[in-house]
Amino acid sequence: MTEHSLWRFSRALHRAINDRHFADIEALIDEDVEWALYGPIDMFPFLGARQGNDAVLDVIRQLADNFRVRRFDRESIMLGVDSAASMVRYSLTALDSNKPISLRVAQFAQFRADKLVSMRVLIDTFDLVEQALGRAIHLPKMTSVG
Repeated sequence: MTEHSLWRFSRALHRAINDRHFADIEALIDEDVEWALYGPIDMFPFLGARQGNDAVLDVIRQLADNFRVRRFDRESIMLGVDSAASMVRYSLTALDSNKPISLRVAQFAQFRADKLVSMRVLIDTFDLVEQALGRAIHLPKMTSVG
């Protein structure tokens, strides 16, 4: 049995972010990859949708410029022949402030010929924004008594 593409991609991504070694990840991304990280683009401009290898590599470089992955724990995972979905809890360090950041993400990846062709990541953005601001966000009550 061969290794699933997600494992190779995951190792290469973390190596690119932590060690700034981009050659391995570049070899695993399709030229026409579709990539979307859903979150507050105004606060984190590297989030959002991108198309193509060069645009995705630019996002990965921006991630490497801003964060270090301290730890990640896969809470659940489903693997298909050429697809993968997972819930992951990340512990990061913001490089500008040395501040710890914890977040949960849902990742949905598709591969073709061992290369990433589509990545969708949903980020628990409320918690992320509170951590970035350094304070709790208090929202008005949305229910009514009646």
